[in-house]
Parts: sequence; C-alpha cells; structure tokens
Amino acid sequence: MGQDSTCAFVTMKFLCLCLLLCFYYPAFCLGQTRTTPCARCVQWNRPQKPFRIWGNTFYVGPHGLSSILITSDHGHVLIDGALPESAKQIAANIQSLGFRIADVKLILNSHVHFDHAGGIAELQRMSGARVEASEWSAKVLSNGGIGKGDPQFAGGTPIPPVANVQRFRDGEQIRVGEIVITAHLTPGHTPGGTTWTWKSCEGAACRNMVYADSLAPISSDGFRFSSSSDYPHALPEFEKSFTFLETVPCDILITTHPEASSLWDRLQSRDKGLTPDPLVNLSACRELARQARASLRDRLAEEHVQGEHHSK
Repeated sequence: MGQDSTCAFVTMKFLCLCLLLCFYYPAFCLGQTRTTPCARCVQWNRPQKPFRIWGNTFYVGPHGLSSILITSDHGHVLIDGALPESAKQIAANIQSLGFRIADVKLILNSHVHFDHAGGIAELQRMSGARVEASEWSAKVLSNGGIGKGDPQFAGGTPIPPVANVQRFRDGEQIRVGEIVITAHLTPGHTPGGTTWTWKSCEGAACRNMVYADSLAPISSDGFRFSSSSDYPHALPEFEKSFTFLETVPCDILITTHPEASSLWDRLQSRDKGLTPDPLVNLSACRELARQARASLRDRLAEEHVQGEHHSK
C-alpha cells in the first residue's frame, strides 16, 4: 500500500471512530463544544457562594444565572441548570450547603434556552432526578437543539438532549417530599415558558415564592413578534403572562437572571441588616410585569417603524 493510500486509510478509520463515538456516546461530541460560544457566558458563569433566600429555598447558581434549590427531608427540587459548564458548579454549591446532589429528585425549568436549560442533562445524570417541563419545552429538552417557534430560533445555541422528560399541565401542583410547587405557563419569551410558585417558611413566617420566567421580547434578527408565522400567538400569550404576574401572590420574587429583580442589591441591603427584609417586596411581581409590558410596547413600535420603512 502506498503512502497516500495509507494516509487515506488512517484518516478514514479516524473519521469512522469519531462517528461511532458520537453515535454511542453523545457526550463525546458535546464535550467538543462544552464551553458555550457566548460573549457573556464567562461573566454569567462567575462563581457565586450559595445562600439561603428564605426557609428551605436556596440560591445555588452561578452569579449571573439563577438556579434554585428547594429542600425537604424526603428529596429536593432544583429549578434551572444554567449553562452546560455550570452543572458542576451548581452541584458543588448544593454540597457546600450540606445537601447531596443525589437527593435532588426533580429538576424543573423556566425556559429552554441554553443559559437556563443547558446544564439540565448533566445535572440529571449526576442526580438521577426526573425532569418535568411544559409540553412545548419537553419536546425541545428531549430532542436537544432549539425549538421551532422560539423567537431566538435562528442562530440560537442548541442545548444537550435530556432523557425521559415528563410533561405537566398548566396549574399542576408537583410534589416532592413536603414540597408542593405549582407550574404556571407564562409564554412569550418562548412558547413553553413557565413560572413556578411555592411557599417557604421560617418558623411561622411563610412567604409566597415566585420564580418568574423571562418576559423579555428578545429575538433573532428578522423575527417579528407582531407577525410571526412560527409563533403566531406570541402577543396574546405575552398578555396572559403579564396578567398572571400582576395578580399572583408574590412576597419574594426571583428571576432567571438575578439582576432582573435586583437580587444582588437586595441581598447587599439584607447583609447590612436593613429591615424589613429587603428580599421581601409584595409589589415586585407587578413591577416586573410593568417593565415587561413597556419593553414589549417599545419592541412593537420598532417593528412598526421597520415595517413602514420596508414598505416604502
């Protein structure tokens, strides 16, 4: 066999081996892009010391992406997995609080963008937890990638697929041990977006906790919230979500990106001993809805101007 033939044969064997590894061990291929190509990911993934928010509710995510642990004596609930590269940090944060990742029995999600759902597959592998999601989000989690109808579909970053994803209904109460957490579909940012509510208590003081999904009208270039064939019901779904946030009992608001609810400013004020507790704000959900309405109104005005420009 000549030198050229030998090189071609070796190259072909290498390519075949890579294909086999990708087929039988998807993590091998994912590992080649484990660090998400994202301008803000390094900042989002900065380490954050975990802390108690209230009662049995803890912040365990990196600094720029919320991940919330709700604990009980008979298993824990984890909401959101941040980036693929955040999973080990989240697991370490859970352990540093004195809990075990193996005791996480349920993993939930706000929406299936890579910065909130990217770490779920690895966290599921580490914990053995079941994963539940809305009908639309469950399809994306199961298949990996990006969901059709997502305003950020074009050019978005895919997520690793998640095994055995179960579905819940809007308004369904999900139980793990003593935890009762309720799913509320709040679409708009994505068609399957979900906000979560539960109660956490410190002694006799119980708070209505709200983990609010993003309602930011952000999209890929070319997408129009006012006239999308891929997501034709975006505007009424946004309105449904705004109305929910305006009316839900809400003592402590947590958002997918902590700064959206001024978490770090409120935490700093708490650490200084300010009273009443700065994390408790009964108007926070209504204020978030007001801001989201204004953002959507501005976005629709931009789309109207762009439409008039293109029609000339």
